[in-house]
Amino acid sequence: MKRILTTPIDPKEIADLRVGDVVYLSGIVATARDAAHKRILERGLPDGADLNGGAIFHAGPIMAKDDASKWHTVAIGPTTSMRMEDYQKEVLEQTGVRLLIGKGGMGERTKAACKKYKAIHTVFPGGCAVLAASAVEKVLAAEWQDLGMPEAFWVLKVKELGPLIVSIDTKGNSLFESNRALFAKRKDEALQELLPRLDFGH
Repeated sequence: MKRILTTPIDPKEIADLRVGDVVYLSGIVATARDAAHKRILERGLPDGADLNGGAIFHAGPIMAKDDASKWHTVAIGPTTSMRMEDYQKEVLEQTGVRLLIGKGGMGERTKAACKKYKAIHTVFPGGCAVLAASAVEKVLAAEWQDLGMPEAFWVLKVKELGPLIVSIDTKGNSLFESNRALFAKRKDEALQELLPRLDFGH
C-alpha cells in the first residue's frame, strides 16, 4: 500500500519514517535550486508563498505555455541536492518545510537540521523527469523568472509524486552513509575471503 504524504505535513506524519522507506507526495511543492535558496535567505519567500509543512523539490523543470498562455510542466529532473547544502539548514529553519526532494545525499548540516526541525530528505529516481511531470496537476505560480527557467521558483500542485526514497529521516540518519558503511564492510569481507585464494606466482 502506498504511503502518501499530503501537504501541509504534520511532523507526526513523518516521525516514524526511516531511511529506505518509500513515500509519495500530494499537495503543494515548490521547485528551488541553489539560486532560489540563496534568494530565500536574502529576501524571504515570494509574496503569497507559504511552505510551512510544505515541500521543496531540488529541480530545474522544463515548462511550456499553451495557447491560453498557461504554464504546463514538460519535465522535472532532480538536481544534485548537495548543491543546496550551504543554504538548506537556514531554509528549513525559516520556512518550516518538512519534505525535501532531490538527487543524492546531503551533508552534516542538513542532517542536523532535519533532526532539529523534524524534516526529511528524499530521493527521486534519476532519468524519470517525465514521470515527475505527469504527477503535476497544475502550475500555481511562476516566481523569480529573472533567474531563468530552471532556477525560478515554481509552485506546483501534485498528486502522488514519487516514488520518493527517504535518504535522511527525522532522527538524522542518512541512507547514503549507512550504505557506504555497509558496502565497505562487505568489500572487506569479500577481500578477506578472496586474498587467500590468490596466487601471485610464489
